[in-house]
Amino acid sequence: MSLNSVNTNMGAMVALQSLNRTNEALNVTQKRISTGLRVNDAKDDGAAFAVAQAVRADVAGINAANEQLGGVKGILDTALSGLNKVSETMVKVRETLVRLADDTLNADQRAQYEAQYTALQTQITNFIDDATYNGRTLLATAAPGGDITTTRNESGTTYTITAVDGAGTLIVAAAPTDAAGAQAALADGGDFDTVQSAISDALNTFGSDARYIDAQISYNKDKADAMEAGLGALIDADLAKESARLQSLQIRQQLGTQALSIANQAPQTLLSLFR
Repeated sequence: MSLNSVNTNMGAMVALQSLNRTNEALNVTQKRISTGLRVNDAKDDGAAFAVAQAVRADVAGINAANEQLGGVKGILDTALSGLNKVSETMVKVRETLVRLADDTLNADQRAQYEAQYTALQTQITNFIDDATYNGRTLLATAAPGGDITTTRNESGTTYTITAVDGAGTLIVAAAPTDAAGAQAALADGGDFDTVQSAISDALNTFGSDARYIDAQISYNKDKADAMEAGLGALIDADLAKESARLQSLQIRQQLGTQALSIANQAPQTLLSLFR
């Protein structure tokens, strides 16, 4: 039974409630369209927002780990460049040692080859000393060298690269003073053979480390991309759907406003009863 009253307008109340709901839905849709997100904060969807924040933290951790790995990659690549130059110089060292092993050399010839050998030894020393990146090197065990332990993922798991004692194991001894000394250096287990083996071991080890670092950086990028894709599926708004909803809500808002206006005019009809 309807109530003819100027104090209580049920039609206006219903129209106002409907208009308020429409305005609330319109605010939500406008927020989604302006940000591109279905879940902007915990008020939109507390559970989804909590998951999104955890994923964002993981992605940030992965990106930070890759930055650190990038620095380590620079140190490794620099060490490998220095080792490659040392290895190339060792070819010339062997050539010079073979000449020094010849007992038919006269004093002047031997002095020239010894000077050449010493110059090559100095080059190797310089290559090792200069193999630094951002103040760090892997071709020394004392500062600024030493083992490097770096984070490799968002959990802070570490990976260690072991440095080598370049000055102690990668540099040939002083030039032999006679043919017998040169022959001994060239023999199995001699100085040249020992240094050459140490250089080969370092190249193999650092090469393996470099491949691992490159693979980890690539994997971290792929993992971060996958996590961001999952994050998008969780919180991104479907803008095509939101656009259609926006138009629908705008029409409902207009109709709701008109309905409220009509309902507010209803008590005016009661005036005719008193004419």
